[in-house]
Amino acid sequence: MTGHARGDDAIYGSAGESQASQAEVWAKQSPLSLSAAIALQRETDFLRLLKSTPAITNIRHINGVGKAQLSASRVGRGELDHRIDVHTGDELEALSDEFNSTTAKLKDSQANLEQKVEARTAELTQRTGELDQANALVTALNAQLQSENLRMGSELDVTRRLQLMLLPGAAELQSVEGLDIAGHMQPAVEVGGDYYDVLQHQGRVKIGIGDVTGHGLESGVLMVMTQAIVRALLTSGETDPVRFLSTLNLALFGNVQRMGGDKNLTLCLLDYADGEVKVSGQHEEMIVVRKGGAVERVDTIDLGFLVGLVDDISAFVGQATVRLEPGDGIVLYTDGITEAENMAGKQYGQARLCAVVSRHWSESAEAIKDAVVSDVAAYIGSQTVYDDITLVVLKQQRKNALAA
Repeated sequence: MTGHARGDDAIYGSAGESQASQAEVWAKQSPLSLSAAIALQRETDFLRLLKSTPAITNIRHINGVGKAQLSASRVGRGELDHRIDVHTGDELEALSDEFNSTTAKLKDSQANLEQKVEARTAELTQRTGELDQANALVTALNAQLQSENLRMGSELDVTRRLQLMLLPGAAELQSVEGLDIAGHMQPAVEVGGDYYDVLQHQGRVKIGIGDVTGHGLESGVLMVMTQAIVRALLTSGETDPVRFLSTLNLALFGNVQRMGGDKNLTLCLLDYADGEVKVSGQHEEMIVVRKGGAVERVDTIDLGFLVGLVDDISAFVGQATVRLEPGDGIVLYTDGITEAENMAGKQYGQARLCAVVSRHWSESAEAIKDAVVSDVAAYIGSQTVYDDITLVVLKQQRKNALAA
């Protein structure tokens, strides 16, 4: 019993060291997991115990134990197909059969694990390929979007420049006899469709202001077409307001349909001669300012219809007449001014516009225009301007000014 105790201590007393260290070696040198290697190590140590036990004296038993120990070492190196061939007819054979059963289970477990690893690897490979394809597609789309943005940016820049090029210059405004005129148009971040013009032909003065719906290239193009058609009709000698606006509308409507768009515009046209202004077309309210700064507002809702929306607006076109005495005048604007918002989201409004105009009415048209533009800018602050800001100020000159 004493010798058996020493053998047992030698094997199991230091299990935390000898079993773990040998199992770790097997685990590193074979496809076994560490837990499986430890299990094999314990059975191997038990076989060593049997071999070193003095009670085992039968040669057949000794040979059986030796075979079992050798087989356990082979299995520990990863030879999971190997089996212990021991036929002693006793507990040793039963232990060997159990060892073989455990080895078979380990082999099945190992095969199952390998299949799962292969399946997972294939799945990851497939997903990696899909991700690569998706990344390639995103890269291509980004490159296409960047190219498209550059192209559209160039087109919008050209349209914006056309808008500014078609505006009347200072010398042209100063040449209008009997009127002191100042105009301003500030394009928004995106191209808008604000329109204003002052044209002269054979003593006739045509002043127009309009606002195309929306923003972008199509709106800018519609504004350019409007300017061209108004000039063509003026030079053709058309004076009747109904025929003028109806012809303009029909031409724009045809072009809008051709472009496949849905744009339209508000448009107000003023004909000036000898202190009398005839107004036709639908737009924002027209502000009439008298010599002392008193403000009158003329509603244009019944003077026309949206241009380019339908093919015939002749039934909607009307006309109003305003008489200007020296010092009187008119202010035209687009909703980019009245609907401009401050940082709190509150709109500038028509009341504030009228107040600023009235306060500065004793000054020149240029000074009044500058006062309004500065006040709108101060009101907006650092807020982004999303709509064009357009303003036209005209004042009937005094007789002594005309003589000068």
